[in-house]
Amino acid sequence: MESSSPTGTRPQKGAELELSIDSLAYGGAGVARLDGYVLFVQGAVPGDRVRARVTKRKRAYAEARVVELLEPSADRIEARAPHPGAPWQVLPYERQLAEKESQVREALTRIGGFDDVLVEPIVPAVEPWRYRNKLEYSFGESEDGQLVLGFHRPGRWNEIDDVSDDILASERVDAVREAVKAWCREEGLSAFDRRGGSGLLRNLVVREGRRSGQVQARIVTSEGDFRALDLAEAIEATGVLWTRTGGVAETTRDGETDLLKGSATIEEELTCAGERLRFRISPDAFFQTNTEMAERLYGAAVELAELSGRERVYDLFSGIGTIAMALAPAAGEVWGIELVEQAVADAIENARLNGIDNARFYAGDVRTAMRPLVEEAGAPDVLVVDPPRAGLSQKIVRRMIEAGAKRIVYVSCNPTTLAPNARQLADAGYVLDRVRPVDMFPQTPHIECVAQLSLS
Repeated sequence: MESSSPTGTRPQKGAELELSIDSLAYGGAGVARLDGYVLFVQGAVPGDRVRARVTKRKRAYAEARVVELLEPSADRIEARAPHPGAPWQVLPYERQLAEKESQVREALTRIGGFDDVLVEPIVPAVEPWRYRNKLEYSFGESEDGQLVLGFHRPGRWNEIDDVSDDILASERVDAVREAVKAWCREEGLSAFDRRGGSGLLRNLVVREGRRSGQVQARIVTSEGDFRALDLAEAIEATGVLWTRTGGVAETTRDGETDLLKGSATIEEELTCAGERLRFRISPDAFFQTNTEMAERLYGAAVELAELSGRERVYDLFSGIGTIAMALAPAAGEVWGIELVEQAVADAIENARLNGIDNARFYAGDVRTAMRPLVEEAGAPDVLVVDPPRAGLSQKIVRRMIEAGAKRIVYVSCNPTTLAPNARQLADAGYVLDRVRPVDMFPQTPHIECVAQLSLS
């Protein structure tokens, strides 16, 4: 390996290096080594030889970004289109699946200390392209001053690359985005300047009910005015909302929101374990962004819960009730805990929509709500948990252990946080029976999986 830095020293930030990539790290970066020093290289895959610029330097490793592909890997394929949300599209899909399955095993072994866990074959995606039911786009300006609507350029917080064909979105979502962009260009509206803080247009959020056929568009702007009602009429959408925010941070959640047209909610349908379920989703509510694979993921959770129809089930981080609704037909009773009050309201409404009367939902922090719920409802037979990417805190794990459920089903969006949580549970007497990876996000390094643990 050649480098612009002296042999045996760690490269400085900004240094350009010629590197050979030998593996993929969790998170998707290529791994290279320089005299034993590890570099994580964004935009590289195993077998590539690249010129990369160091962007961050630590004592034990550095991060870098490809500036030139010198010799492509034999496995590398042509990308369909530039897209910062699809970095693995240069790998054949079968290779993506193999890497993800391997990374789940590696996390459980290296981080969790498990030697003989059954990691089942990964469940492949139904649709490897155009699968996302929610997209967030950003407004910006091109070098010639034209309004653009697309994604942040990799590594550039203030530069936006225009999108005309989003390979992860449906044609309907593409049509909404292009109609909004064309209308705003015609009006001469300005994009929010992320350096100076001036300008009107910030983001466009598009949600699609893949089964219901509904489409919702939400435009996010700075404080100010424009012909918002005319925009709403100019686009083909079931509902159109307008959010105004005065902050400098890029967020689509803060601010005041008005309904311009149609409904403020969108409906979606899932079929899990043979049950067809309807969900009403508020603008800020979390819903899995791959409808088809959410069915596989939640179906796996129901299967691994091994319910007989009599069990008391707790659903922690229950959101709008998606997993609880899937579990309820096979359970005696389901109790959901969720911190966000609007999501709890959605869950209660979703239970009503589906005629489910054995599910109850409470607003509360899982850390403090578990003990009161055990006192009120009784200890759970089965505990299902679907935590954020950061995983479970030690306090929540302790509360789960105290509850004494005979079975735990852990739905994880991050195997590197599943692994230490599973180790904590194993040290308390649970056995990690099996883990099933599910490919929710093709063309990306993200991995979901469902783990089953039983009290020994």
